[in-house]
Amino acid sequence: MASAVTEKHSIALVEGKFNDPEWTLDGEPRAVVNLNRLETLWFNTGTLCNLSCSNCYIESNPTNDRLSYLTAAEVAGTLDELQADWQAREVGFTGGEPFMNPEILNMVDDTLARGYRALILTNAMRPMMKLSDELLSLRWRYGDQLCLRVSVDHYAPKVHELERGEHAWRRMMEGLVWLVENSFNITIAGRTLSGEDETRLRQGYAMFFKTHAIPVNAYNPAELVLFPEMDKSLDVPEITSACWEILNVSPDAMMCATSRMVAKHKDDQGLTVMPCTLLPYDERFKMGPTLAASKSPVSLNHPHCARFCVMGGGSCSAS
Repeated sequence: MASAVTEKHSIALVEGKFNDPEWTLDGEPRAVVNLNRLETLWFNTGTLCNLSCSNCYIESNPTNDRLSYLTAAEVAGTLDELQADWQAREVGFTGGEPFMNPEILNMVDDTLARGYRALILTNAMRPMMKLSDELLSLRWRYGDQLCLRVSVDHYAPKVHELERGEHAWRRMMEGLVWLVENSFNITIAGRTLSGEDETRLRQGYAMFFKTHAIPVNAYNPAELVLFPEMDKSLDVPEITSACWEILNVSPDAMMCATSRMVAKHKDDQGLTVMPCTLLPYDERFKMGPTLAASKSPVSLNHPHCARFCVMGGGSCSAS
């Protein structure tokens, strides 16, 4: 068991990196990713959250409303476009904490009724439990078509609470156990914040799942997703077009090759499509108000592109 969160590297991001969409600081052509097919459409339901985590990827907390709450009508409009022109199979809801959005269940119901798989990312705490009766209704009507991914940052309560705060473990466990007892389709999102290698992390989660009778296979990356730690202020190599062959990584495996995210920035009148869930505030990655406008290639011009997707192998979708 890890006794503490691993200290961050002290090397700051070299000035001048990730500035030019076409060229790296060394003058090499920057890698780009084409949208091959839209498999997962994400909705950021709003950045407000019931927690203030130490290293939230998009700085969600009880006061951050930089991404406003989406409405069910706005989601329905985008789903209309999705249904008419795209072959997506999955619709994801992220935040913030999605269950804080007052219209979240209407959005999810609409998604499921159209035949899509719905994936909700949640901390499984009080906002979710306040909607337990309504969630049970969705479970009874749609079965495993509804999936909830619960954030369990580490299998050890103390390490989990270093990130999420005091009492976060108990409150998360109450929600997680309730989901298990009611036969919801669940997966788990973990973090590599402890510094353990993947084998040891998965072994630790496997013991945790066995102890609490949680029906998740810790050795299946689709059931236990382990996200790399990210800090855009720390140094990371820029990804050039030559890196695909050097690293033996395919651009088709990147999240932005198969996903887009819809969000509503505070004070904006309409929606904005972004290439992925990790870059909600960067103006350079705004692609337009519709899915049709988001077909253009994505330049990997952000530290998260390198650290999370290319080098970290991360993806937010269910597969």
